[in-house]
Amino acid sequence: MRRQAIRILGIDPGLRRTGWGVIDMAGTSLSFVGAGTVTSTDKLSLAERLVELHVGLCGVLDTQAPHEAAVEHTFVNQNPTATLKLGQARGIALLVPASRGLKVAEYAPNLVKKTVVGAGHGDKKQIRMMVSVLLPKAKVDSDDAADALAIAITHAHHRASRVLAAAE
Repeated sequence: MRRQAIRILGIDPGLRRTGWGVIDMAGTSLSFVGAGTVTSTDKLSLAERLVELHVGLCGVLDTQAPHEAAVEHTFVNQNPTATLKLGQARGIALLVPASRGLKVAEYAPNLVKKTVVGAGHGDKKQIRMMVSVLLPKAKVDSDDAADALAIAITHAHHRASRVLAAAE
């Protein structure tokens, strides 16, 4: 008997570029579905840029039809204004799938790196390389899309423990 595949959307939030990646998980087998980047226009106001991200992510959900979503936690940096703007973009990344009734998991960047690369401090090049190893048919056009696929892979590896914890 073949198990029904669970479609997972990974989102790597960013105000300029929000990466997305979709995988199917059937048992322990993972397969690539799609990946890309939603962008916002630098010259627009913050509100208009957030609308662009919202519209773009809604389009991804419409075309990819995921069952679950996973979003990376915000990376806090030295610039509080940049961190705040990233947090607002992350809010859109959480809102869009949640507004469609999807459960949304959140993962720390170090857990994503540890799950995909094997160490909590892998760089973008290592993540992209390991995503191509884990998903050989993946077509990845940016580091943001590769990161989003890594987030989806992390969710696939950790979702069983989340499902068990929710049942308790």
